[in-house]
Amino acid sequence: MSTSLLPPLNALRAFEATARLGGVGRAAQALHVTHGAVSRQLKLLEDHLGLPLFQRAGRGLRLTEAGQRLHAACGEAFAGIEDCVRELRQPARSPALVLGCSGSVLARWMIPRLPALQAALPGVNLQWSALDGAFTEAQAALDAVLLLAQGPWPRGWQVRELAPERVGVVVAPSHPAAQRLRHVPPDALLQETLLHTSSRPQAWPAWAQAHGLDPARLQLGTGFEHLYYLLEAAVAGLGPAIAPEPLVAEDLAAGRLVAPWGFAATGGFWVLARPDGPADPRVDALADWATARLRGG
Repeated sequence: MSTSLLPPLNALRAFEATARLGGVGRAAQALHVTHGAVSRQLKLLEDHLGLPLFQRAGRGLRLTEAGQRLHAACGEAFAGIEDCVRELRQPARSPALVLGCSGSVLARWMIPRLPALQAALPGVNLQWSALDGAFTEAQAALDAVLLLAQGPWPRGWQVRELAPERVGVVVAPSHPAAQRLRHVPPDALLQETLLHTSSRPQAWPAWAQAHGLDPARLQLGTGFEHLYYLLEAAVAGLGPAIAPEPLVAEDLAAGRLVAPWGFAATGGFWVLARPDGPADPRVDALADWATARLRGG
């Protein structure tokens, strides 16, 4: 594009500053040049255009109609250049790593640890997607998924086992049965009405079988759609619940919950999985970080 019609940049800068600040002296101070230098640039610009851009108004200056039009154009042009330069100076952000996990894991485990994660992996730009279930078609569209799952692992996925899943019964100290359950065998739980969640219907039966109890004798009470709500209900003292250890670790440490019989492995794992494809070092770095946290490192 031809630039023969464009006046010198220094002349435009002097004009824009004078018009914006309302005087040659203020423009000179802002541009760190002399009063005379600004005046010369303004004359050069008017000579280039063949039009007056200012007219005297008492002891000050007022833009002519031509000056008003040029000032508006200069303001837009300089603002656009400044925005472009600001963007160019910023380091390029890598594409977002879209990570899926259940809303319960996201709310109770991941979000409290996001500051530590961002400090450990500052170059990883994460975007979160709350999805329930395991290895679904929707999850295959994501870069990776953090799951509580049990093998065998399906074809088409690269699965990294981060830590064994451990679950246990938890109850708030305010619940009437809390003190009694601390000092009796697990079969005492058969006398209690249990909180449960439809997102993990197998959790209570599996726990009962692991402790030599008949799952049919469990008394299931209030149910919740998601594990997150189940655990909030347990903290509120509404009854015993069953939960993965990492999701209640802070509640246990703070005394909001107690685990009468501790936690036991289920045979499942915390896994970070991604669809088959080229290696992604961001996923590997995230897996290393999560493994250290889940294993108590």
